[in-house]
Amino acid sequence: MQRIIDAAMDYIQVLFADNADGHGFDHSMRVYRNAMLIAESEPEADRLIVALSALLHDADDHKLFQTTDNANARRFLETEGADAETTGRICEVINSVSFSKNRGKHPETIEGRIVQDADRLDAIGAIGIARTFAFGGKHERSLASSVDHFHEKLLLLKDLMNTEKAKKMAESRHAFMELFLKEFEQETSRT
Repeated sequence: MQRIIDAAMDYIQVLFADNADGHGFDHSMRVYRNAMLIAESEPEADRLIVALSALLHDADDHKLFQTTDNANARRFLETEGADAETTGRICEVINSVSFSKNRGKHPETIEGRIVQDADRLDAIGAIGIARTFAFGGKHERSLASSVDHFHEKLLLLKDLMNTEKAKKMAESRHAFMELFLKEFEQETSRT
């Protein structure tokens, strides 16, 4: 089990080597760590599916790659000898994570709920603030446009968490974003 997890870490480090918009290797590693922490509270979850899904969740993200049918994730898993059932389960979890593609939907599996929560946790709090502005800067968005993203998505995430562990983890991150936005508004409204 650990061998393929280590191989996935090596794979995404190469895959995301040039990424600087908040969806890179560091993000995937934080999602992995969050997912494994949440999985400790969900004993029925398959830890291998959670680990590999978390590590590979952005391997075919439409914002980063022009792939179809999870081609990067599937290629990695096949190269590492994963069977068709495992590959299918991982791709199902990966496909259930995206906020924009799954608006209003909750993953059907516990593994999907865990990885979706882990990814959403990395979109809020201090790291979420940093990632929002990194992404905005890379895509030439104004500060105001990046701040709009908080109201359109990030401030909604706390109430969309699936697991009890993630709900608790989200509380302080959400409060920090609210504090940041209040200070940002005060600083930008001064003349």
